[in-house]
Amino acid sequence: MKTTSICCAGRTIPVYALDALVVGTGCAGYNAADWLYDLGRTDVAIVTEGIKMGTSRNTGSDKQTYYKLSLASDEADSVQEMAQTLFSGGSVNGDTALAEAAGSVRSFMKLVNLGVPFPCSEYGEYVGYKTDHDPRQRATSAGPLTSRFMTEALERSVQKKGIRIFNQMQAVRLLVEDGKVFGLLALDLTRPGADGLTLFACPHIILATGGPAGVYDASVYPCGHVGMTGMALEAGAKLVNLQEWQYGLASIDFRWNVSGTYQQVLPRYISVDADGVEREFLLDYFDTPAQALDAVFLKGYQWPFDVRKVQGSSIIDLIVHHETIDLGRQVYMDFRTDPTGLDFSALSEETFRYLKNSGALMPTPIARLAHMNPDAIELYRAHGIDLTTEPLRVAVCAQHNNGGIAVDLNWQTNIQGLYAAGECAGTFGVYRPGGSALNACQVGSMRAAEHIACTTKPALFAPKQLEEQVERVLTGWLADALESLNHCDVHSTSYTMRREMQKRMSAQAAHIRQPEALQALCDALDAQLQHFFREYRLVSPGGFAQMLRTRDVLLTQRAVVSSMTLCAQQWGSRGSGLVLDSAGVACEGLRDYRYRPPQEVGMDQQVVTEWNSDGISSSFAPVRPIPVRDSWFENVWREYRTRTAGLQ
Repeated sequence: MKTTSICCAGRTIPVYALDALVVGTGCAGYNAADWLYDLGRTDVAIVTEGIKMGTSRNTGSDKQTYYKLSLASDEADSVQEMAQTLFSGGSVNGDTALAEAAGSVRSFMKLVNLGVPFPCSEYGEYVGYKTDHDPRQRATSAGPLTSRFMTEALERSVQKKGIRIFNQMQAVRLLVEDGKVFGLLALDLTRPGADGLTLFACPHIILATGGPAGVYDASVYPCGHVGMTGMALEAGAKLVNLQEWQYGLASIDFRWNVSGTYQQVLPRYISVDADGVEREFLLDYFDTPAQALDAVFLKGYQWPFDVRKVQGSSIIDLIVHHETIDLGRQVYMDFRTDPTGLDFSALSEETFRYLKNSGALMPTPIARLAHMNPDAIELYRAHGIDLTTEPLRVAVCAQHNNGGIAVDLNWQTNIQGLYAAGECAGTFGVYRPGGSALNACQVGSMRAAEHIACTTKPALFAPKQLEEQVERVLTGWLADALESLNHCDVHSTSYTMRREMQKRMSAQAAHIRQPEALQALCDALDAQLQHFFREYRLVSPGGFAQMLRTRDVLLTQRAVVSSMTLCAQQWGSRGSGLVLDSAGVACEGLRDYRYRPPQEVGMDQQVVTEWNSDGISSSFAPVRPIPVRDSWFENVWREYRTRTAGLQ
C-alpha cells in the first residue's frame, strides 16, 4: 500500500493506493478479503463504517438458517438439483445459481474449519432440515446467531493475516472512467465534516455493503445500517430485481424476526390506539378463534409475506399492516396470556399435532415458548425486553432484498473491476430457499476474489494518471457536495427528509403496492434529488456524512420504486408485492383490500434499473439460463489449467 495526496475541489485529500479494496465487514466482506489474501493478493484492505455494525453481525431469527448442498449419507442431491432449486425461484440467472450450488460445499466447509459450530452427527455428517422453498433437507443452523458466528470466525482469520481494516470510514463515491473502476472516495468519520475526505486508488473493489437497509421505516435491519446501493447506481452499475423483497413480522423496539416458535406457541395479538385503549383484534377478522390461531401457527414457518397466501397465513401480515398503517395503532404480541377462545381440540390437525408432539399443550404462550425454545426468551431479555412481564411491539418489516447490483457468474458488475457480494448483489428473484442468502454471500465473495486473482495482475500505481482521472470524474460532484457546507442552519433537513420518505415507503411501497401511489413516490423523490445539495440544510459541518447517507437512501428509494412501478403495472401481484386494484379480488376478512390475483408471470425475466441521462428508469431483460456444461474430465482439467494460470 502506497500513500500520497491530491488536490480536488480546493481540498487536499490523502490517498491510499493499493491492489484490491473490500467495502464492508460482514460475512461477505471478511470472506472476500480473506480469500484475496490466501490467493496471493496481499495488497488488500477493508473499509468499513463500523466493524461492529451491519446485518451479518446483528440479526438473526429463532433458528437462523444456512442453505447448502445435502451432505448427509441418506440425502441424494447434486449441484444440478440445487442450482435448479435456486433458478426455479423465478427471475434468477442460471449461471449464478449454478455457481452458488457448486461453491456451496467448499464455502460451508471453510466456515466449519474456521470454527463455526454447525452441528454434525457423531460420524461427521452435517445433517439438514427442510426450510421454505426447499425440496430437500439442505438447511442447517448454528442457532439464532448463525451469521454472527460466521462473521466473527472470518474476522479472526482476517486479523491473523494482518489485513488492514480502515474503521469508521464511510464510502461515499465510486470513481469510474471508461467503464472501469479506479478508486473510492470515503469519509473518515473520526475527522470533522469534509475534513475526513479520503481517496483509495484501486482498480479492484468488492462491495459488501449489505442490502438497501435505509429504504424503509418499518425495518428489521440493524439501526445505523443504511447500505450504499445508491452509490453503485450513481457510478453506472446496473441494478436488478429491486422490487423483490422479503417482508415479515418483526419486533421493532429491538429489531428481530418473530418467525418460527414465536408464532407457533400461539401468542395473543393486541393493538393499542392513541387513547391507550387495548383490544385483541384478530377475532375481528376471522369467523372463529380456531381459524385465527391456525393462521398464526402457519405464520411460524410461512413467515415471509407471500401474495399466494393472502387468504392463508399471510392474512396476518395484512391485518397487522391495516392496524398499524391504516388505523394508526400500535400492535403487540402478548405471550403472558392465552388468546381468547383457545381450545386445542378445535385447532387444525397440523397445529394440534405439532404442539402435542412438542409436549406443549400447556396454558400460556410463554410457558409453551419456555418449553420449546427457551433461548428465544433469553434473547429478548438480553436486550431489555422481558416477555414474561410485557408484550412485544411488532410490525410488518422489510427483512431482506432479493435484488441488488447486477453481477455476472464471477460477481463482477457491468463496471470492470467492480464486484458486489452478499445482499448488495442481486442474485435472487421472486422466491429463494431460506438461508440461501448466507450461502450466496460466501460463494459470491469467494468467486469475486478468485476472478481478481486469476485474471488480473497486481496494480502499478501511477500518481499523475490518478490526478488527471480524479480531475475529470470527481471534481464537479465534490464541488457540488461541498457547496452544502455553505448552507448550515439550526433546522437540519436530514432527519425529517429521510424519515418522511421511509414512512411513505413502508406505507405505499412495501408489501402493499398501488401503481398510482408508486408513481407519486417517484415524482416526490425526483423533486428531492433534483437540487439536493443546494436545498439540503446541515446543522453544522459535522452533518456532512449524514447528508451523504440521506442522499444515498433517496437514490436507492427512487430505484426501488422505479422497479416496483414497472412490475406492478405489467405483472401485477407476485412474490412479496400485493398490487391493489379496486376492481380486483376482495381479501377475506379485509374486504376493503381488493387486489390483482397473483400470477406466475415474468419468471423468465428480470427488472433492470439504471441511471442515465434521462434519470432512473427500469426495463425488462431475459434471465440467463443454467449453462450446459462439458463434464468430460480431461476437457475440464485443460480449461481449469488455462483459467487459473494467474495463480501459478
